[in-house]
Amino acid sequence: MKIAVLLAQNHQVTAVDVAKERVDMINALKCPIVDAELETFLSDKPLKLRATLDAEAAYSDAEFVIIATPTDYDTDTNYFDTSSVEAVIDQVSAVNPAATIVIKSTIPVGFVQRLRAERGINTLMFSPEFLREGQALYDNLHPSRIIVGSQSEAEAIKLFANTYLAMRVAFFNELDSYAMAGGMEARQIIAGTGHDPRIGNHYNNPFFGYGGYCLPKDTKQLLANYSEVPQNLIRAIVDANHTRKDFLADQIIAKAPNVVGIYRLVMKAGSDNFRRSSIQGIMKRIKAKGIKVVVFEPVLQQDDFFGSAVVRDLETFKQVSDVIVANRLTDEIRDVESKIFTRDLSGTD
Repeated sequence: MKIAVLLAQNHQVTAVDVAKERVDMINALKCPIVDAELETFLSDKPLKLRATLDAEAAYSDAEFVIIATPTDYDTDTNYFDTSSVEAVIDQVSAVNPAATIVIKSTIPVGFVQRLRAERGINTLMFSPEFLREGQALYDNLHPSRIIVGSQSEAEAIKLFANTYLAMRVAFFNELDSYAMAGGMEARQIIAGTGHDPRIGNHYNNPFFGYGGYCLPKDTKQLLANYSEVPQNLIRAIVDANHTRKDFLADQIIAKAPNVVGIYRLVMKAGSDNFRRSSIQGIMKRIKAKGIKVVVFEPVLQQDDFFGSAVVRDLETFKQVSDVIVANRLTDEIRDVESKIFTRDLSGTD
């Protein structure tokens, strides 16, 4: 969506989607996701943009086709599920073999080279995205770097970049776990560590684990790409995420609550995306011990989330919860701070 809006400032863009609801929203210039900049562009900018369900018609006269379909990690094959990407490539090749195909979806190392050889497509390339939740359009408008490649290096850059970020999150999470276990003030240790200019005071606020859509799957894919290469660190990054969630869940369970409230499923402020958010891992571990869990999440439409009741009234949620688990501390729950379990030390994402 953000790429379509970005390019539609100066080019005729057709956005292809599988959901009629999203197509209708885009054609009505309404934003289908939470992204302040995207909402502003759709409402205020003159855009050459339309959306359609008819993929074949959209591809047939396109000079460039940009693929941004999901590639979830398949734990059975230890490989990204690239079937949606390959399906689009085959569709485009069938109706418009001259089109340049640019993959934005995260893919395994060697994917483009393999597809080029198997399909005989010389116009296929990869250009990875490096975006933050809720600020995707801004990051596309002001990119820190632009990488385009038809060899494996571009794919490796994407996976290594995200794995490094996961490593940094895991490091400060383990620092925080150590401080908790030893009765020390994690905030002071983090601040003092960050005064070293080689480390810096950024991206150092503890989480319940690294989560979201990209970091968990990208670290696992990179680990799978290392299957024939000696390594210790990549495996440790992946394992550290499970260890962190186990440790924090045990801290909550030790409080012997009857009801645990999960305050927001989203990973970051200003986002409506909670795919694989780390707090869900905490939630599952608590439920596995037979403790009742309720959820407060305004973006949820259903009354049940994986067997836990969704409580829509915040005051009711506060009252029924003995412990409130919050990935990020906000002003609307500070009045029940004595109930809150969080590792948010600085209020940053």
